[in-house]
Amino acid sequence: MYTWIIDKGAYGDVKLDGLGVALPGTFPGAVHLGHGTQLVLIDGRATSAQRKALEALGKGEAGGPFAVFASVTERWLPSLVAPFDIRLNGIRSVLRVDVGKVYDLALSRIKNPVTGDEEEVYLDKPTGFTAKRSELGMSTVARFKTPGLKFDNSGQYAEFSRFSYAGP
Repeated sequence: MYTWIIDKGAYGDVKLDGLGVALPGTFPGAVHLGHGTQLVLIDGRATSAQRKALEALGKGEAGGPFAVFASVTERWLPSLVAPFDIRLNGIRSVLRVDVGKVYDLALSRIKNPVTGDEEEVYLDKPTGFTAKRSELGMSTVARFKTPGLKFDNSGQYAEFSRFSYAGP
């Protein structure tokens, strides 16, 4: 599940500063093989115009990484608007949507299995389409639940990155 928190940005004339959008979904196999089921999860602080813009972005209508995910999505569930509680702190970030009832996510660094010490790990992707550099870690909790879509990826791979996209 990818989640974007927009520091500063716009879709056309609609400012999106400080808002979040996420693409929760499931795939029967490898993502690039398609047949995914997804929805667009929209920050509840968004106005009506911002909600439309975030939904259009999430469904790939402006291109970029969103369009890649849309191209492998076979079934879109209705978009969901809910309050985002965001605490950005790199790989130690936390996101709770609807007080954790819809989405509860907490990230951490991975731990060395021998010493228990945290490991600082980065991935540089000069040609990456979601980010050029990511800090790698794991989720201590990653639970998502809505009608038609539910998963728990707690204790699995996670990454945090800053990004810059431009489009129409």
